[in-house]
This record gives sequence, structure tokens and C-alpha cells, in this order.
Amino acid sequence: MKAYDFLDGTPKLGAILVIEGTDRLLAERVRDAILARELADDVRALNCSSVTLESVDDCAQIEEAIAAMPFLAPRRLVIVNEVQSAKAAPRRALVELAQRFAGGENLLVICDLLAPRSARPASIGSQLGRSASRIDCTVNEEIRARFVAEELATAGAEAERQVLAHLSRSESDLASIRNDLSKLALLGRKITLDDLEQESLAVDDPKPYRFAGALVEGRVAEAFSILGDCFEHDPRNAAMPLLSALANEYAMLWEMARPGGALPARMAWRERALRPIARRIGEGRARAGYERALRGIESIVTGRAGGDPEDLRLLVERTSLELVLR
Repeated sequence: MKAYDFLDGTPKLGAILVIEGTDRLLAERVRDAILARELADDVRALNCSSVTLESVDDCAQIEEAIAAMPFLAPRRLVIVNEVQSAKAAPRRALVELAQRFAGGENLLVICDLLAPRSARPASIGSQLGRSASRIDCTVNEEIRARFVAEELATAGAEAERQVLAHLSRSESDLASIRNDLSKLALLGRKITLDDLEQESLAVDDPKPYRFAGALVEGRVAEAFSILGDCFEHDPRNAAMPLLSALANEYAMLWEMARPGGALPARMAWRERALRPIARRIGEGRARAGYERALRGIESIVTGRAGGDPEDLRLLVERTSLELVLR
């Protein structure tokens, strides 16, 4: 079934469920929905085991967890994450384990974020056949359109029809779309196609992104030197691109700090530099950094930061220092 078919309905789940497809954010929403439906908050910690396939020496730990009796709950839930990153041998062992437990009472959730028809490696879902339920988290135009509408509604924002059409037809993953809409929603007015294009074009100016990269990599003096150059060149308009670049940088760190997180293909060249930083600061600090940069953007858009160039420069400097000193 497709991801939104599952999210919109209440299908009965058997003992084995494979979450597949290539959009990580949609897969995480499906996984969270499964947890919420299967286990109440007060018994979740006692009845849910979550591992990555590469973190266990063999499948014995998974087998032990899936065979255990539930405690004050109808059944236990065992989630195996990042199966798509595992080597062939553990993938085969997991398939064999799932086939043995296909008629069990507990629920084994396998997160294998490959295209359902992937052949190399062969998707776990295709190997298990009818013994497993499958939820496809591949994104298409229809899913992007719905996702954009939901994000706008959550943010209390509106957008022109051209914005919806443009994002629906794009090749962007849902996490990238969410980040762009989060920033554009701060405008406090209907988002136009020009607004969206300006957000996309911000990457064309290298200085703000050199600033953000230097800051998160700990080259603080270099970052503040670039900040100074930006304000000297265009004192009234420098703050927004700098904060936008900072928000983008922390959004990438947030994604990479999550279990199995990965950058979109167009930004894969940044992975070597950002991966150790994301590991060091963790998901919570990365998300806080992203949200702090957004608050800076919001203060400019709403006028709270004032229009004086010195006030704007102070805002960027203060935001930067808060992130460095966290």
C-alpha cells in the first residue's frame, strides 16, 4: 500500500511489515504512526525495541526481541532500521528470520528504504512476498502536493497555486520542501512563486554559505570576517541571506544527526565535512540551531529586528554566537 493509504486508514497489520520507498521523512511519519497505533505511551518503552541492522552482530538479538512476551500490551513491536545500508549477509539473515516469524503474535517492522522493485540489492519486501505487509514511501507529484498543503496548513500560511504546482513537480525530497516552506511561512503573507525562487536562488551567492559553513565547522574568526564583508558590501540586505544560509546549514546537520540521515543528492558533496559535526552536536542541538536561525529570520520579516543596518548586523552576530557557544 502507499504511505498515505496507511496514514489515512486503519489497516490491520500482520506480524511482518516492511516500510520501503526512498523518502526518509515520509517513512518516519509512517513509523511514528505505527508506534502510536500499536502501543500506548505508558507501555511503549516496555514493549518496543529499535535497532539498526548494522549495530547487531547477527540477528539473534532481533530474534530474541521478537520472540519475547509483551508486557501489559497486546503485542511487542520490534523495529529494524537502516536495512538498506546493511551488507548482503545480514540482509539475508533478516529475511530468513522474518519468514520464520511470519505467523507470530508480535510485530516486526523492517525499514528498508529502497525502491520497492529494487533489484541490486533486492528489496526485503519483494523477497518476503505475501508473508509481509508493505508500505511504499516513494514520493510522486500527488504526494508532494498533499504534503505542501499540509505543511502550509500547519504553519497557518497560504501560497499561490503556482507555488503548489512548482513544488509538486520538483524532484525535491519532502525534508527539503519542509525546510523551504518553514522559512517562507515567516513572511506572514501569501507565498508567491517569486518568494520561492528567491529562496532557491540564495545558494547562488557563495558568501553566505561560506559564512555558515565556516561557523558550524568551528572556524569562527573566518565566519565573522565573511559576515563583516557581507555587511560592508550591502548593509541593508545582508542579514537575510546570512541567516537563511545558517538555517540551511543546521537543517542539513539536523538531517544527518538523525539515525540513518543523509543529504539530498545535490548536497552530497558536503557530507564529508558535515557528518562528524552532526555526530558531535547531535540531533537536539542541530534542530535547536535550525530553529534559532529561523527565529532570526522571523524577527527581520516581522520588523522586530528594526531596519537599521547596525541592528541587523547585531542580530546576525548574536545568533551566530549563541550557536557557537551552545
